[in-house]
Amino acid sequence: MGKTAELTTGQKTIIDTLHRMGKPQKFIAKEAGCSQSAVSKHISGKSSGRAKCGRRRCTSKRDDCGLQRIIKQRRFKNLAEIQREWNEAGVTASKTTTFRRIQEMGYNCWVPRVKPLLSLSQCRKRLNWAKEKEDWTVGQGSKVLFSDESKVCLSFGNQGPRVWRKTGEEQNQSCLRSSVKYPQSVMIWGAMSSAGVGKLCFLKSKVNATVYQNALENFMIPSAEDLYGDADFIFQQDLAPAHTARSTKTWFDAHAITVLEWASQLARPKPH
Repeated sequence: MGKTAELTTGQKTIIDTLHRMGKPQKFIAKEAGCSQSAVSKHISGKSSGRAKCGRRRCTSKRDDCGLQRIIKQRRFKNLAEIQREWNEAGVTASKTTTFRRIQEMGYNCWVPRVKPLLSLSQCRKRLNWAKEKEDWTVGQGSKVLFSDESKVCLSFGNQGPRVWRKTGEEQNQSCLRSSVKYPQSVMIWGAMSSAGVGKLCFLKSKVNATVYQNALENFMIPSAEDLYGDADFIFQQDLAPAHTARSTKTWFDAHAITVLEWASQLARPKPH
């Protein structure tokens, strides 16, 4: 007896659907366009398909482990660099094969998350700050009005290098691209809390203490009134020079506004 063609995915779906409906195998075979024997074998689970033939895999498990080491040593290599280094280790593999092996390991090429470059001292201060606030209640946290300035990008520039990483590795230290905070161009000031978002302020000049205090007077206070009414709130700001200036501290005292103590380069919550 000659070999019959393997059932397609569509045929298998038809067989499974009609079988669940209680249709006879003869009817199912006619609808699926195959033999009744093929239907019977598929329903009984005896039809697992013929063994596939093909070219032998050109790399061994040891070769693949070597590739993974190359990626982990420096995550920001491009595909050509990875392939060249792998081949120098004695493996003969094309770019296509290299890319396929990388994907089999669970890696994909991503634009890295950008995180501030932190010193050990800053890391300690961030940890201490978090420990001091770990017992805060939801009610305490909801009183905080978070604020920040953000640079406006009018066009897309260089997106930077890409990084090889697996799902769940986006915060891995070896997968992050460090950034340094140097505000440029037009800035926007904004605020948000659990009660909602505040008004936006476009800062068209360099943000010094005077410019910042004007933004607080004309945008922060109205935002706080909209979000909290007459209730007390805690204002959050980072440690930018305009924020920590003596005249700014005097301004907060004069308006009886409580300012949340902040640690250097501490991450702020972002709306989603």
